[in-house]
Parts: sequence; structure tokens; C-alpha cells
Amino acid sequence: MSVARVTEIISSSSKSFEDALEKGIQRASETLKNVEGAWVKDQKVVVSNGKITEYRVVMKVTFVLND
Repeated sequence: MSVARVTEIISSSSKSFEDALEKGIQRASETLKNVEGAWVKDQKVVVSNGKITEYRVVMKVTFVLND
């Protein structure tokens, strides 16, 4: 039997939502063991002078706890 935990993280990128998501998962995997999946809770952009300068994703990351 396994037990999982879910944690919320926010990641950003100047390129795209997909890049922000990939960076967030990569960083979470460096700190959390047994990352099994994630889902996007929210997406936001930062606008400066009428242009998008930053893409942000809020995601829930699921990881399995060690026995």
C-alpha cells in the first residue's frame, strides 16, 4: 500500500506556460522524491507595456511517501 501527498507550487517563465510547467516539475523533482504527477490549478501572465513578460502556473504536485 502506498500513501501520496500533494503540494502546491508556483513556477514562472518568460517563454511560455509549457516552459513554466516543465521548470516547475524539474525543480520539484530535485527536492521531492517519487513525483508521480501534477495538474495545473491556475495560469496567469504578467503584462508590461502591453506585452506579456512572464507566464506563471500554479500546480499541484503529487508524490508518493517512502515507507
